[in-house]
Amino acid sequence: MKLPFYWVDAFADRLFTGNPAGVVPLDAWIDDALMQKIAFENNLPETAFFVPKGRDFALRWFSPTVEIPLCGHATLASGHIVFTLLDPGRSEVGFETMSGRLGVAREGELLALDFPARASRPVEPEAWLAKAIGTAPDALFDGGGGNLMVVVADAAAVRGLAVDMAALDRGLKGRGLIVTARGEDVDFVSRYFAPNHGIPEDAVTGSAHCTLAPFWAGRLGKAALEARQLSARGGRLRCTVKGDRVAIAGRAITYMTGTIEV
Repeated sequence: MKLPFYWVDAFADRLFTGNPAGVVPLDAWIDDALMQKIAFENNLPETAFFVPKGRDFALRWFSPTVEIPLCGHATLASGHIVFTLLDPGRSEVGFETMSGRLGVAREGELLALDFPARASRPVEPEAWLAKAIGTAPDALFDGGGGNLMVVVADAAAVRGLAVDMAALDRGLKGRGLIVTARGEDVDFVSRYFAPNHGIPEDAVTGSAHCTLAPFWAGRLGKAALEARQLSARGGRLRCTVKGDRVAIAGRAITYMTGTIEV
């Protein structure tokens, strides 16, 4: 069997930045175990698989170790492949997913995700956390979607985290961790860790901004926000809170086109 394969840098202003995603368009679903093996072999943060569904598509995402219920950057990458290669005349596309219908639309030079907003709620401090990330949290929240969210003092604290990944993995017990603070040249910054999903640190996490954008919109009193994820690769996002939805926009660049033979 030969399958088309695309490697896309999402939320990237130039190649070798943003978050890399594999994109595999299919005519029909292949076996789940095979999709997981392909994602493991790719060793990218996520590999997206999609099949036609009416005029739109059904979409699934796999990390190297598990299927993911919601992924932003691989959805952006999938929309980019639809717009640039599969159906260049389109300006928007819908994807049916485990997290409901998600959209991608062209907005000038950007592509914008239409994602659900997630509310956060304060939770009691967890003693292991300060040692695991190397700084004392100002506040801790349940960020929804199986994530904890830590607010720290400032952008420098986010940038300078000294993470003990083994301790973080033990303490999270299957959860993901968002670390955030108010930004310097943007409204807010963040980093994201999901060692239990085979992703010690994610480069740019669109789904985390389902929580981050409403949180900072409330704190800063504005619906439109600029954000930066302070991973080694780095990425910039434009977020707009629209009631119970969030538009999360960025650029995408194709790095590789190839064929998977299985």
